[in-house]
Amino acid sequence: MLLSHLDGVKRTGAGRWLAKCPAHEDRKASLAIRELDDGRILLHDFAGCEAELVLSAVGLTFDALFPERPIGELKPERRPFPAADVLRAISLEALIVVLAASDITNRKPLSEFDLERLKIASARISAAVEESGHE
Repeated sequence: MLLSHLDGVKRTGAGRWLAKCPAHEDRKASLAIRELDDGRILLHDFAGCEAELVLSAVGLTFDALFPERPIGELKPERRPFPAADVLRAISLEALIVVLAASDITNRKPLSEFDLERLKIASARISAAVEESGHE
């Protein structure tokens, strides 16, 4: 793997590292490396070195960034939504539920539009729970 060819490698998160760029004199780590769920590797040198230059400096080619996998093992890349965005969306749907519950509590009948919107809110909240894996 690419990481074994680099100096000063530090893990910065799940599937993320910083390292000294081998393509230039690097005193401080400037090369960001990220491994995607499907095994592909993304590179970015904050000092401006192109990925091809970084790879050639350690004797690798672009093939090293794209590991071969049998067709049966391919799975779609999942890009989770940022938690703040999900919570914002869920809070809007929860507001719809609260407004409908208030109308029902005050014996105000829900219009057909309000009832349909309540069903959508319920479905969206259920979908968010399902996607979180915490059903």
